[in-house]
Amino acid sequence: MRMTSRTRSRTRREPTPELLELIAARFRALAEPTRLAILHALEGKERTVTELVEMTGLGQGNLSKHLQQLHTCGYVSRRRDGLFVHYALADKDVLALCEIMCNRIESELDVSHKIVAAR
Repeated sequence: MRMTSRTRSRTRREPTPELLELIAARFRALAEPTRLAILHALEGKERTVTELVEMTGLGQGNLSKHLQQLHTCGYVSRRRDGLFVHYALADKDVLALCEIMCNRIESELDVSHKIVAAR
């Protein structure tokens, strides 16, 4: 059987230390609740910094710091339009990752509630 690029991409390889560091950096960006709130504010719609300030209650400087980190990790894209900078989700899979974790937490809570109720 001839290996195509598609077949090779599915082959699991042991991650290198450098790759593990890149992965860890992406997860560190998601470890901040403020950045998760920003990502959810961008769900389905591009927004300006002004809109994000209003939605999150963050100061512009603080918001910009978080947006820069999210941009560096590839989670958000930005586009300049005159004086305004518009941000959007660059990778919607990040919200799927959040949903996976929410489902996991919900499942764990259900188990805990059943244990307590059985007492």
